[in-house]
Amino acid sequence: MLRLGPWLIIFSLVVPVVGGTLLTLPPAFGYLPVLGGEHWSVRPWLELGSTPGILRSVAVSFGTGLLATGTSLVVVFLFLSTVANSRFDRWIQRLISPLLSIPHAAAAFGFAFLVAPSGLLLRWVSPSLTGLERPPDLLLLNDPMGLSLISGLVLKEIPFLLLVSLAALPQMNAGQRVMLARSLGYRPRIAWFKVVAPALYPLIRLPVYAVLAFATSTVDVAMILGPNLPATLSVQVVQWFNDPDLSLRFLASAGALLQLVVTASALGAWWCLERLVGKAFWAWVGGGNRQTGDRTLQITGRGTMIVATALPVLGLFALALNSVAGFWRFPASWPLSLTLDHWSGALPDLTGPFITTLVIALAASLLAVVMVLAALENEQRRNRPATRALWLLYLPLLVPQVGFLSGITVLSQMLGQAPTLWVVVWAHLLFVLPYVYLTLVEPYRRFDSRWVVLGRSLGLSVNQAFWRIRLPMMLRPVLTAMALGVAISVSQYLPTQMLGGGRIVTVTTEAVALSSGGDRRLIGVWAMVQALTPFIGFLLALLIPRLLWKKRRGMQAL
Repeated sequence: MLRLGPWLIIFSLVVPVVGGTLLTLPPAFGYLPVLGGEHWSVRPWLELGSTPGILRSVAVSFGTGLLATGTSLVVVFLFLSTVANSRFDRWIQRLISPLLSIPHAAAAFGFAFLVAPSGLLLRWVSPSLTGLERPPDLLLLNDPMGLSLISGLVLKEIPFLLLVSLAALPQMNAGQRVMLARSLGYRPRIAWFKVVAPALYPLIRLPVYAVLAFATSTVDVAMILGPNLPATLSVQVVQWFNDPDLSLRFLASAGALLQLVVTASALGAWWCLERLVGKAFWAWVGGGNRQTGDRTLQITGRGTMIVATALPVLGLFALALNSVAGFWRFPASWPLSLTLDHWSGALPDLTGPFITTLVIALAASLLAVVMVLAALENEQRRNRPATRALWLLYLPLLVPQVGFLSGITVLSQMLGQAPTLWVVVWAHLLFVLPYVYLTLVEPYRRFDSRWVVLGRSLGLSVNQAFWRIRLPMMLRPVLTAMALGVAISVSQYLPTQMLGGGRIVTVTTEAVALSSGGDRRLIGVWAMVQALTPFIGFLLALLIPRLLWKKRRGMQAL
């Protein structure tokens, strides 16, 4: 049965993505008999082309994706060039996982509560520094150029790129490379960029592509921070899919295919930029500069990372403060009173979506952990690392969600399948599985197999050795992968909204729906619940091994 593990993972990732994308084609060209489309035509594309503001939507989606990805990568590389194992560096590295676990919607709400015209940052400097007694009439959020959307995406993607970069650095002996370059007279930051950066980027290319694909097609973050008239392309596609007028499904399918083209074009443009930047970079390397700009790189790297870590933390504080704030008039820095009335009022409505969120997250994460453990155990027993198929893990992350989820939605309509909880669990599994695999694969491969050999020598079977030796000793990474899976599932908005048909309500779908309203107190309550749920998972992942192995000192160190 273990031999089916790798194939089950490939099947679970490839078939829905490829099949869903292909199923988007017929309605995009007017053919969907269940909705009256009996003949193939280009009418949906003509309607799409005549949609007001469609070119601007495409341009904003394309531009925000490239700018957000490029800015995130530059900030990460600038910081990595300054890492010297100082207290500040260790502090930043400890913050990566908590910041990464914050759902996108909660992070976007926190950023909005900070930078809005009546947000926390402007309150703290008004009126003493600004002279403002009223919120300024400035379009800081939902601006037509997507600058607030870019900023929100950058703050959320920096922890992810930093985490994958730190995981890749040990594979290339970065410290020895820098030491060798410094022996030739290069300053530390200049040495890092000249000898480490060129070798590091190929190792993180796929994660960078995944960030770019997400940034060009995000829905929940764009609904909170992005422009409204017109909205980004992905948001418009979701609005068409959710419209009561079912004839708009043809237009939505054409828009979903256009989103695929936009994301593919962004990936192609990024590939061309790689070549151009590469040529300029090698010209700089060949120039022989050893010292000029080193201090600037250090200050910029540290400064941008401080901002990138401080803003999400302050955003969570802003969410918490708004959720308990009483009367709070601008420009007061703090509310006149604190109250739990908003929490008590929202609690009856929170209970059902919170339970649904936990059920979906736990089910998807548990399925993912079981499938990954089966695949990795099969790999260990056959001694064949599955490195060639690693890129398939990124397939659900490289293809825009709206592109293939729309096809799956069309299939469910053709089959007359009503939205159910388990369909949503299966959809979440597509996005949880890659992260669980990437979290478990290295600890599993680094596990000292001599423990298993020792157990076998004492009469244990292969299966007994797995259950009684390997799994207990790997409890901490397994629970960490489970907690990460819960965090990824909690943050999923589009799979729940599209495959749930609006009938499966989670904390995330309700929080994003509240973005169209103006009740900051209620938004703060729902966003805080969404943000705290992953933290609870990671806290349990830390506490459970300590409690289980309280009287086994050797197991506590694993």
